[in-house]
Amino acid sequence: MKRAYSKTESNKTFCNSEQHVPYKKNKHKHITYKLFILTLFAGFSFGFAQNTSDFFTASDAFFKANVSNGKVAYSKINDNPEALNELVDLAATVSVSKNDSKTYQAFWINAYNVSVIKGVINNYPIKSPLDKAGFFDKITYKIAGESITLNDIENKKLRAQFKDARFHFVLVCGAIGCPPLINKAYKPNTLEAQLQKQTEIALNNPNFIKVKKNKVELSEIFKWYKEDFVRNGNEVDFINAFRSEKIESKTKVSYYSYNWTLNKQ
Repeated sequence: MKRAYSKTESNKTFCNSEQHVPYKKNKHKHITYKLFILTLFAGFSFGFAQNTSDFFTASDAFFKANVSNGKVAYSKINDNPEALNELVDLAATVSVSKNDSKTYQAFWINAYNVSVIKGVINNYPIKSPLDKAGFFDKITYKIAGESITLNDIENKKLRAQFKDARFHFVLVCGAIGCPPLINKAYKPNTLEAQLQKQTEIALNNPNFIKVKKNKVELSEIFKWYKEDFVRNGNEVDFINAFRSEKIESKTKVSYYSYNWTLNKQ
């Protein structure tokens, strides 16, 4: 803004100096308002970061307290559901972006596993997740500001976005036939190592990959999601990438029935 000078004064002093006082005050108010907005925005940003961090911390504590040897203490959780409910409420408020892929993946993996447990507790006691109609494809959970089914977490939030077959060994459906649930949260800075480790554990487990001479029996996971495992070869090629004892590539493949019994302690 240009300063105005008096045409009647030879020394060119500021004209009507009293009128400039309100302008200075308004200017100061404007600066103060801008600082307030910036501070408020920074506060929201900090709160968002804390919220995400809090979710991973709370998830980690919950899994440590309620999971052992891949099995879940459903009866214990049912008797005292406060920690689960608080975790579910926290998941509803978190917002993550695919731009931060590790945080995004870790969040949705944990959110899936927590929601499975919540679904079981909401219908407890049950002998299998399949005892509740629509357990995976109809019932929705409020997560990250949206209502979403378990199937949509798996298929839309994870599989469709990242094309990583290792997700199948960390998303635990609440049944014994699933790979085991770990007693800790998946976190952004450890996610890659955790995905690798859980895939190796599953594919080296003789009860999960059943090798019998020139035949191999696989979990029906490999049949249901075959497209995920044959992008760079056949199913055996995928499995061998994680096994210490390799399977002959031309070994005949079949699938054993999935055990949908609840993975309870």
